Amino acid sequence: MAAPIQNPAKCEVRSVIRFLPAKGQRPVDIHKEIVSVYGNIMNRQNVTKWCRHFSEGPMFMTNKEQVGHL
Repeated sequence: MAAPIQNPAKCEVRSVIRFLPAKGQRPVDIHKEIVSVYGNIMNRQNVTKWCRHFSEGPMFMTNKEQVGHL
């Protein structure tokens, strides 16, 4: 197994969280994928929150008042 990616960009992790639910993966499985690739950078509850935000429709990533900080 490869070593976790060190210091990933926040937008990179958000892109993964946006992409995997579109493929039908559950938030708990997405969290496991993130931990295996990036290390423990985000807890399962935050992954679920981001999945829910992305499922609510299109939005701009710079709209921090709507999304919150990662």
